[in-house]
Amino acid sequence: MSDPHSLEVSRRSFFKGAAALGAAASAPAIATVASGQAPTAGKGFKFRHSLNTSTIRDHKLPLAQSVELIAKAGYDALEPWMSELTQHENDGGSLKDLGKKIADLGLTVESAIGFANWIVDDDAKRAEGLEQAKRDMDMLQQIGGIRIAAPPVGATDQEHLDLFKAAERYHALLEVGKGIGVIPQVELWGFSKSLSRVGEVAFVAAESGHPDACVLTDVYHVFKGGSPFEALKMIAGQKMHVMHINDYPDIVRDKIADGDRVYPGDGIAPLKSILSGLIATGFGGVLSLELFNKEYGKQPVETILATGLAKTKAIVAAVLQ
Repeated sequence: MSDPHSLEVSRRSFFKGAAALGAAASAPAIATVASGQAPTAGKGFKFRHSLNTSTIRDHKLPLAQSVELIAKAGYDALEPWMSELTQHENDGGSLKDLGKKIADLGLTVESAIGFANWIVDDDAKRAEGLEQAKRDMDMLQQIGGIRIAAPPVGATDQEHLDLFKAAERYHALLEVGKGIGVIPQVELWGFSKSLSRVGEVAFVAAESGHPDACVLTDVYHVFKGGSPFEALKMIAGQKMHVMHINDYPDIVRDKIADGDRVYPGDGIAPLKSILSGLIATGFGGVLSLELFNKEYGKQPVETILATGLAKTKAIVAAVLQ
């Protein structure tokens, strides 16, 4: 049986942190309409659209070529994986030149996907993880990247992770990023036994006590992890800069997998409600399309890019009309 005093301390700390993270602060572009109606966006409001390169990974394109195709398709940004940056260098490419190419094409690098062991209990492995994170962020900064995912790598099979310690470790990771100019985003992984729920990533971000703390969520992962989508409304819009946008078919939570994700609007996720809720919090950030669908991978890359952007914009337009 748990110590009642410890439970009360944890309870007070959680709500104190949650209040700090979820403090209301609506962006000027947001206008709330009469009670009971969905919030609407004001004049000039729009989401920015990004492409997580996992969506076209089956084509195994060089990153420089992917950048050209992403820009041509009409996206505003891209979200590469760190392994692609490493491969670009291994193939003799310059990251600074790639960064110039990205900028010249009118794209930004709003986020990237890394897998550093920043959260693990083992001190030596965590130290190595912070060093890896530093290398990743140094590389990312060279192409103009400003954020990187910080998922619970190394703790995915660990139950009962101490969230207070996780918050301290996230603070340390944020300090590494502060010195480089890249912000780590504590990421929700629905299949993990730790940081699989919205409340857990919000807790870690809030209790880190760091001004740069923020969370990275994903429509599929919120469903997979079991959190209600209403939970996203507890996070201030300024504390979530990027959200992975996707949809999922009618498959039970314990059976659904990464590869089952589909284009926005082709599944059963309540995307209009989710996006309306995000707008109400003041979120005006980036929607990054992240899919791992093998059937899509059989299509021409141009088809995948065009379809993904069109379907995402269609959902957004339905929300903003």
